[in-house]
Amino acid sequence: MSEKSAPRVTGLGGVFYVVADTDATRAWYRETLGLDGDYGPQLPWAEEPMKHPYSLISQFKDDQYIKPGKGGFMINLRVHDLDGFVEQLTGKGVEVLDSVDEGYGKFAWILDPNGVKIELWEQVEDSIP
Repeated sequence: MSEKSAPRVTGLGGVFYVVADTDATRAWYRETLGLDGDYGPQLPWAEEPMKHPYSLISQFKDDQYIKPGKGGFMINLRVHDLDGFVEQLTGKGVEVLDSVDEGYGKFAWILDPNGVKIELWEQVEDSIP
C-alpha cells in the first residue's frame, strides 16, 4: 500500500465548543474575522499559499499560554499578512492582546466575544521548527 493511500489523519477537521449565543458568535466571526459557513466559520485549505501548510495540535502542562482565554483551550487560525490583518482588527475596535515574530512565524492574540483566546498565526517557513 502506498503512503498516499494508507489510512491516516490528514488535518484538523474543526474546533467545537459550547456558547450561550451561537448566532452572535457566528456573526462576530463573520464580521470581525471574515469567516463564514453553513455550520460556522469554515477554512478552506485550497486558499493556503504555503507549499507545505500544517496544523498543530499542541498540549500544555498548564493554562498560562491560553490565559486570559476561558475554557482551557485556544483556537489557532492561519493568517495571510498578519500585520495587515491586525491593522484591520484594530480598525474594527478589536483589542490585540499581544504580538510576536518568532522567525518561523508571526503571532498575535485576541479574544472572541465568549472569552475564547484566538491565536492568529502567519506561517513564514515551510517546515515545522
